[in-house]
Amino acid sequence: MFWIGTGWKMNHTAAETRAYVAELLGRLPPRPQDVSVFIVPPFTALAAAREAIGVAPLLLGAQNMHWAEAGAYTGEVSAEMLAKLNVRYVLVGHSERRAMFGETDEVVRLKLDAVLRHAMVPILCVGETLEQREAGAAESTVAAQLTAALADRGREALDSIVVAYEPVWAIGTGRTASADDAQAMAASIRGELELLGGEVSRTMLVQYGGSVTPDNAGELLACPDVDGLLVGGASLDADKFVAIASSGT
Repeated sequence: MFWIGTGWKMNHTAAETRAYVAELLGRLPPRPQDVSVFIVPPFTALAAAREAIGVAPLLLGAQNMHWAEAGAYTGEVSAEMLAKLNVRYVLVGHSERRAMFGETDEVVRLKLDAVLRHAMVPILCVGETLEQREAGAAESTVAAQLTAALADRGREALDSIVVAYEPVWAIGTGRTASADDAQAMAASIRGELELLGGEVSRTMLVQYGGSVTPDNAGELLACPDVDGLLVGGASLDADKFVAIASSGT
């Protein structure tokens, strides 16, 4: 099974999202049942995206949310609010949330709990910085993030979580992660998941997100331990995203 999704960040208005979805639906080739494509607009475009998608086989994700059910959290949205919009996936622990907004492992775990309570699929983002990688701590950093988020969870919860590896050192730094880099870390992630149970390590989906382009998408998806892609800058262009999504068919 392959899951291929966008990472729009703070881009695309509601009107631009409607146009994007229309173009995407008109150009995506038929997909096997084991290939899911989803888009992750900003909050202001979620309703527009839901309306534009209609009954088409294109799924909807959200970039973030608060862990509380409701309350005095100005500027935040809850998991229930997203679920009412038929959001299917929620990014949790994205590297930019961790680095720019101070999200700790404890906050990430609380958000995972909230997403699961509302029957959505959390996409747990993990990854290491350039400094951590150069210090030889790449695998241990990712392992610690996984343990903090996934330890002591039951099998039902673990079966509902997706892991997305994003090499922070290859995002906006001019450095590029190779397919070998992606496969090596994906295999390491599965090794950590073995500690949670052998079956979990085989069934949990592991996505890769970091400088994905139409040129390298096929090679990345050919990695035995990579189950999908979380596409950043290239996904803002519908032409490029169609080409990338077509790599999974």
